[in-house]
Amino acid sequence: MLAHDIADKPFLKLINKWLKTGIMKEENIIEKSLKGTPQGGVISPILANIYLYYVLDIWFEKVVKSHVKGESMMISYADDFVCAFRYKRDAEKFMVALEKRFNKFGLELAKEKTKLIKFSRFSKDRNGEFDFLGFTFRWRISSKGKDIITHTTSKNKFKSSVQKIKKWIKENRNNRLRSLIDLLNIKLKGYYNYYGVIGNYKMLEKMNLIVKRLLYKWMNRRSQRRSFNWKEFSKKLKERYPIQRPFTESLDKQMVINIYA
Repeated sequence: MLAHDIADKPFLKLINKWLKTGIMKEENIIEKSLKGTPQGGVISPILANIYLYYVLDIWFEKVVKSHVKGESMMISYADDFVCAFRYKRDAEKFMVALEKRFNKFGLELAKEKTKLIKFSRFSKDRNGEFDFLGFTFRWRISSKGKDIITHTTSKNKFKSSVQKIKKWIKENRNNRLRSLIDLLNIKLKGYYNYYGVIGNYKMLEKMNLIVKRLLYKWMNRRSQRRSFNWKEFSKKLKERYPIQRPFTESLDKQMVINIYA
């Protein structure tokens, strides 16, 4: 695939070496790679994206679009993608062709994430919904009576984020409170920047409250006896150690900046 667009033989030879790079196991034992990209290799995500670009992106643009009767489009990011078709029949044919296409190149669809749904502003009550890049997309009617697509934090991603922040607070609870809050606010800022889109403010506020309660729980477990009640703790946070709040300005401008890791 690379040779299709790149004539630099030394460069292609270097890529070939990467593909044959082994995996370092325990006790300094190297396990040779027989196929695919090296697990954990810094170049692996790039090569995987290039591979999928030829297998899926170009194929969709050059072949799929020329065989469907209605309009079609694809939105992709890394190995996640959403395809839209005007006609149901086109979508059904594509689902069959897609699986065959992937099998041809040694790839598999994630069955639990793959589904065919109706998604139209003209049938909101019968529509499905889908998750993409951490958001759940739905058709709704705005307060002004207009048809809009809302995107809110998906349940799975929200749950995963809560578990990560819970684990982090538990592991760092013995740090000085000022240091702990400063580091926590950096994490929350990244989270709010990514999920701070129009219509998702309630989910951000929910995360903010959960973080405060988790912090309260683990701060009180520093010693055997409870050091303060919830009211006292909330007052202390507000006056001396403010927790990062969701950005209302990012909601107005639909800013999407950092990815919460």
